[in-house]
Amino acid sequence: MFTMENDILYVLLADDDADDRLFFKDAMKEINSETFVSFVNDGSKLMYFLNQPDIRLPNIIFLDLNMPIKNGIECLKEIRANERFKNLVLVIYSTSGSEHDIQEAFINGANIYIKEPNNFAELKANLAKVINRSVHSIL
Repeated sequence: MFTMENDILYVLLADDDADDRLFFKDAMKEINSETFVSFVNDGSKLMYFLNQPDIRLPNIIFLDLNMPIKNGIECLKEIRANERFKNLVLVIYSTSGSEHDIQEAFINGANIYIKEPNNFAELKANLAKVINRSVHSIL
């Protein structure tokens, strides 16, 4: 069980855009230096990673919807179908603000949906809200 006193928050971002990964990493570093952030650049790599038997699972996964090989919705469905991942906080993190995409994400088990903002300050504010909300649900 994750506790803020004894552990570092582990966040994983699945996103195929290198610039988005860099901005995310920088924002997370400014929000909380006690957060470990790792990355995969497509959904297939995400699922391969999660299915390794001896890994520490992330506390929060941020999923881009539009990734090559396996998209965010496909990953979301696969993750939610596996009992091992039932406690993962899943955040859709996408440029899409489409009502259809948002509904589909929640129907398939997303905990949170955030639209990627256009500036760094807004990104930090959005990620801080997600982290704060998620930490309370993890505890």
